[in-house]
Amino acid sequence: MKNIEILPKDIWNNDKLNKIDEFIKEHSDNQSKERKIRNKLLSIQYKLEDYIERDDIKENETLDILDFVKLYLKVFDITKKDLAKYFGMRDSNLHKYLTGQRKLNPEVVLKISSFSRTKPEYWYRVQVKNEIVKLKKEDRKEYDKYDYEKLLSI
Repeated sequence: MKNIEILPKDIWNNDKLNKIDEFIKEHSDNQSKERKIRNKLLSIQYKLEDYIERDDIKENETLDILDFVKLYLKVFDITKKDLAKYFGMRDSNLHKYLTGQRKLNPEVVLKISSFSRTKPEYWYRVQVKNEIVKLKKEDRKEYDKYDYEKLLSI
């Protein structure tokens, strides 16, 4: 029996890729409006989770909470001002929380969490992550002196 080698181009050629592309587009077009919104919200949630989990973020790559909230606002086609009104607060105050000028408090976190249907911890973790990234820029070795081994002389 003769062995026939199957090459990647036999499986993944332009014709097949185009058919898959068409299938995905057709499937997407047939989804309900609610399903499309849920997909977009999941996409934002994954971006948020990815950002929180990444260890290689530099200071110039940090994202404010506002960056993520803007993605949600775009999905719902509303403005930050609309959201502030919905939250029962002034736009300028909400802006300060979302940009890190003011530290998040539990009430704001729960409002953002409820609005975005995400875990409240995510929003605190973004805030803490950004603060730590900022500290890395400064001499973080200064904090090495607080290592427990130095206290206990182990």
